[in-house]
Amino acid sequence: MKSRYYLVLIMLLFLNSCKTKEDSGPLTIEVPIAKKFAKELSIHGDTRIDNYFWMRLSDQQKNASEPDAQTQDVLNYLNAENSYLKTVMSHTESLQDTLYKEITGRIKQDDQSVPVKDNGYEYYTRFEEGNDYALYCRKKNGTNLEEILLNGPEMAKGFSYFGIGDQSVSTDNNLLVFGIDTISRRNYTLYFKDLQTGELLDDKLNNTGGSAVWANDNKTIFYTTKDSQTLRQNKIFKHILGSEQSKDVLVYEEKDETFNSFVYKTKSKAYIMIGSSQTLSTEFRYLDANDANGEFKIIQPRESNLEYSVDHFGDDFYIKTNLDAKNFKLVKTNVKNPSKANWIDVIPHREDVFLQDFELFKNNLVLTERKNGLREIRVMTWDGASDYYLEFKDPSYLAMTTSNLDFDTDILRYNYTSLTTPVSTFDFNMITKEQVLLKQQEVVGGFSSDDYTSERLFANAQDGTKVPISIVYKKGVKKDGKNPLLLYGYGSYGSSQEARFRSDILSLLDRGFVYAIAHIRGGEEMGRDWYENGKLLKKKNTFTDFIDCGDYLVAQGYTNPKHLYAYGGSAGGLLMGAILNMKPELWHGVVAAVPFVDVVSTMLDETIPLTTFEFDEWGNPKVKEYYDYMKSYSPYDNVEAKEYPSILVTTGFWDSQVQYWEPAKWVAKLREMKTDDNLLIMDCNMETGHGGASGRFERYKRVALMYAFLFDLEGIKN
Repeated sequence: MKSRYYLVLIMLLFLNSCKTKEDSGPLTIEVPIAKKFAKELSIHGDTRIDNYFWMRLSDQQKNASEPDAQTQDVLNYLNAENSYLKTVMSHTESLQDTLYKEITGRIKQDDQSVPVKDNGYEYYTRFEEGNDYALYCRKKNGTNLEEILLNGPEMAKGFSYFGIGDQSVSTDNNLLVFGIDTISRRNYTLYFKDLQTGELLDDKLNNTGGSAVWANDNKTIFYTTKDSQTLRQNKIFKHILGSEQSKDVLVYEEKDETFNSFVYKTKSKAYIMIGSSQTLSTEFRYLDANDANGEFKIIQPRESNLEYSVDHFGDDFYIKTNLDAKNFKLVKTNVKNPSKANWIDVIPHREDVFLQDFELFKNNLVLTERKNGLREIRVMTWDGASDYYLEFKDPSYLAMTTSNLDFDTDILRYNYTSLTTPVSTFDFNMITKEQVLLKQQEVVGGFSSDDYTSERLFANAQDGTKVPISIVYKKGVKKDGKNPLLLYGYGSYGSSQEARFRSDILSLLDRGFVYAIAHIRGGEEMGRDWYENGKLLKKKNTFTDFIDCGDYLVAQGYTNPKHLYAYGGSAGGLLMGAILNMKPELWHGVVAAVPFVDVVSTMLDETIPLTTFEFDEWGNPKVKEYYDYMKSYSPYDNVEAKEYPSILVTTGFWDSQVQYWEPAKWVAKLREMKTDDNLLIMDCNMETGHGGASGRFERYKRVALMYAFLFDLEGIKN
């Protein structure tokens, strides 16, 4: 449907008469120069001039059968940028092809996930050779008869983007509900399948969040819908099979625009839960899953700065909460009296340990804790007779529990990975402490972890804070300051960036690159304070931490500014924009993926998806203090007439999280202002959104482009 966009390639219809030239060897290439229309944006007695505000299109404009004049101008600009990128990177096409084949060649073609047992069946996904999409399958326990629930390769035919959301099987095992997104806007249609006949039911639910929960009557589901403009999940409906969506019953509406709503089922399958959350507050309601027509009851009414999450076991709800516990604690409360006045500590708060997650079993409580920036798995019996931690060997790693759907078992399933260890799935006996490796990610082509070295370092931040860095390189690399190094960072939303294995990184390491992750403030690696000291009016700590990590790696001889590169995406793209403005001379090249760079304008516009319930992360710029602070670091607002390093920017036309116009405007302004001749290119995928391509192989074409960009700057030809 959107193929028409690719027909709009007539650059001369868009470009101003004012053009610049860029020397690229023997060719002189036209650089796209965007039109300028001054737009005054005033608040708090301050006026900003945005010459590229016109690049913003509404969803209606994007979806129109014929583009209007403004839409045409935007498409012309985006396509001109894409054409420019293709031209200036044409000499790397062979290298990109080599990299793509190399990266995808490490992926096992005919792969299968470890089966997960649930309600008498084993569920798994399976890939067949050459296919981008998975088969979703199950087998009845004790049999080898495979049922293909969803045939991804067949379902994806004819779509440039295809995403399968969550899948949920009814309690009698006979019905499947699943979500489909073919636009990449994370707006799903729910479909129903009769697993006995293999036929789709007539029921179809539009504009959903992509997941649904079955009541125990096998005919009633609860699901979320989205606000048509902001895409906020704000309503929970009840649907009875065989009825029209228009007759679905609204059971909950989240009217606070700063909150998002969701629905799930407890591990016990006894309760259906409705959750509402914002950055610093949550609220939950519960319903007996055997009483689909009952009324949801509240556990604890929302309070500012009170967060909690809920699961169920026996007569109690088990709750992870920050109530008088900055690093969170575990409490329990009787189902009949669940409010906070009745919460009893199970695992008290600890100043030096962050409680990440918990798993409930009949005989054991399993905690995922974070200490000194690393996850630890703690296993304890309910009577306290046994209490121990699993042991892990790597200096940096990720260990996490996974797919533990059964209460009545002594087997804990967990995943383990590190920068040098492929993802490994274990079954661990919590009584005997014996474990079985069920599967380790296969890296095709003779990979050996012994060929690589990982380290955990600590950089000194400007204020004296020790910032962890996870680093990996091929053995034999000398710390002589001459190595190319790619430094990755994120630092927002309390999201911890883990030292996990990525087979595509081998293409960097095997060509002499060092790869490093800066665990900067704004994440939650070092506990709750780590997050709180990298948000709101302390957000600049995120940026200075990253710069300090770069300086530290230079000082320690891992690289130098002529060979130091930075990479981040989404909120990590904001990080890239900020460090480019703050210390451009430290980097030889920067990759900003789907970057959130127009912070002030976006946070002032409550019609844009995600804006309202992110005020607790960035602040509300309608308050002058936050406006002034945001404006002081917003990448788009702080572009200056100075030299910048080479920059690659990526985005997606259908991105619902960071709208395409943010990176597009940023690139246009950088072109206008920068005083250097370094490369500035943008890849706008006209068919995808925030996550890029949907297929397991197709997504690596952009990775190949990114690596080719880096290698070209390094003079690496193959």
